Amino acid sequence: MTTTDSTTDSTRDAIVVPQLYVGYPGVAFGGYVAGLLAQRVEAGTVRVDFRGPVPVGTPVRIAGTADGGCELGHTGRPLVTAAPARGLLLDVPEAPSWDEASAAAEAFRADPPDGVIDCFGCGLRTPGRGLRQHCAPVPGRSVVACGWTPGPALAGPDGLLPPELVWGVLDCPGNWAGRLLGTQRPGAVTASLTGTLLRPVVAGEPCVSYAWLLSESGRKHHMGVALATASGDLCALGESLWLDPRPQG
Repeated sequence: MTTTDSTTDSTRDAIVVPQLYVGYPGVAFGGYVAGLLAQRVEAGTVRVDFRGPVPVGTPVRIAGTADGGCELGHTGRPLVTAAPARGLLLDVPEAPSWDEASAAAEAFRADPPDGVIDCFGCGLRTPGRGLRQHCAPVPGRSVVACGWTPGPALAGPDGLLPPELVWGVLDCPGNWAGRLLGTQRPGAVTASLTGTLLRPVVAGEPCVSYAWLLSESGRKHHMGVALATASGDLCALGESLWLDPRPQG
């Protein structure tokens, strides 16, 4: 099985996530993995649960499940599961304007928060090597946001952002909502991500991604996430659960 930086290789029963799509060091980016599994589930809304880190550059078993979903990892000990879910019942805030979201992204890059890593989703990468979800608080709003434009290097042959990358956009903004609007600690991980894709995302067209805090309890942090066009039309919605790292000692 051959891997490249731009595709995920698959056989009938295994996938290999290329090194490009890394989150934490050596670990596949959760939003990307969620999108790969969600495409194998015939449902408008899919819930993906993470039970362990998925390695990059290593074949990992993938198989269907009895509930119409799929799982990644060993039989009986999956690393990730995906299953059909009920439609999201979110009170979605109005999208920030393009100017507000762009200013937030610039503020993030000018003074990156503690805990920024070389993540495909939100790392300080060059365009085309990551999604650059650089979300910071929008003044006067209880949201974090990022104004960004998906470049042609991220697009498929049809000029659209592939579904797995749209799912990727539903991941990292939740992290920054928990970090910058709530009490979430650096090093938190995605425990679950539920998503609905509403319309195609066209490469070269400006987008606004934003996230807001739903609830917090101990190590658990629930966030809502949305992706919209610059004019405010929703492209995708997500709800995520992030878990703080366990206390040491």
